[in-house]
Amino acid sequence: MTVTPTVRVGVGVWIIHDGKVLMNYRIKPHGGGTWAPPGGHLEMNESWEDCAKREAMEEAGLQITNIELFAVTNDIFPESGKHYVTLHMQAHSSTSEFTNMEPDKYQQYGWYKWEELPQPSLPSVANLLQQNKKPPYLNENTKH
Repeated sequence: MTVTPTVRVGVGVWIIHDGKVLMNYRIKPHGGGTWAPPGGHLEMNESWEDCAKREAMEEAGLQITNIELFAVTNDIFPESGKHYVTLHMQAHSSTSEFTNMEPDKYQQYGWYKWEELPQPSLPSVANLLQQNKKPPYLNENTKH
């Protein structure tokens, strides 16, 4: 059986609370050994915002609000032969309390200042940083 190469749509959810973003250390095969925000695949007939809500709840047990697209990256993973277009969504969380809902995929979580993001980054994060893009919500002085 021949597998047809496919470009998939990924959604990265940059959850902001008190001027910091939530990051996780990935141990699953795709992106293992790198840091990234919660995220996953866009499902058929799902809006970008609904995907961001679902992934934030599935991975971190967080309800998020004010979900908006702020950047797009073109991400190629040579080691796995995967190719993604990643939609980077920003959102607010009213709490810093989270739960690692998928400990088989993510070893640890934490809140980080943008200037102190942990390394190494998932390629989609590295590509975002190369574009000098960051969630505009980080520029706000108010808590949500």
